Amino acid sequence: MIDETWYKYTPGIEKETSAGGVVARLENEQMYIALIKENRRSGYVLPKGRVEAGESIEQAACREIEEEAGFVNLQLIAPLGVRERLAFSKRTWKKTYYFLFITDQVEGIPTDPLHDQPQWFSLEQLPELFWPEQKELIETNRDQISKLINKSLSTSA
Repeated sequence: MIDETWYKYTPGIEKETSAGGVVARLENEQMYIALIKENRRSGYVLPKGRVEAGESIEQAACREIEEEAGFVNLQLIAPLGVRERLAFSKRTWKKTYYFLFITDQVEGIPTDPLHDQPQWFSLEQLPELFWPEQKELIETNRDQISKLINKSLSTSA
């Protein structure tokens, strides 16, 4: 169970920068968000991971989404914010940059064997998320996500 102890910084602990995102698509005027399961844990997560040397934060977000969710047709729409917490092991402090992406892909095949195929959920009916800050990120940005996706789709049509 993830509780408040994962959100308290421990002085001297190694720090890590990560990036990932909310991947959305519109179908029949309904907004859907892609979520993944990792390591057979309960609850879903947003695809994200470590920024590698030489990568921009945006490049890392795209690469991690491709590896963990299998989506390659991604359009970056906007930054959604930064969240910080301990890694699952509680040995690393993670600062994760999240972005909003849109895709026309329905199915993705992850290249990372620790992740299952992504599942699509209505923005209005999301399942339990493993990390509370990810649910808070989506909830806080719900209206912005809808507006930005609708705007993006209307300008590209």
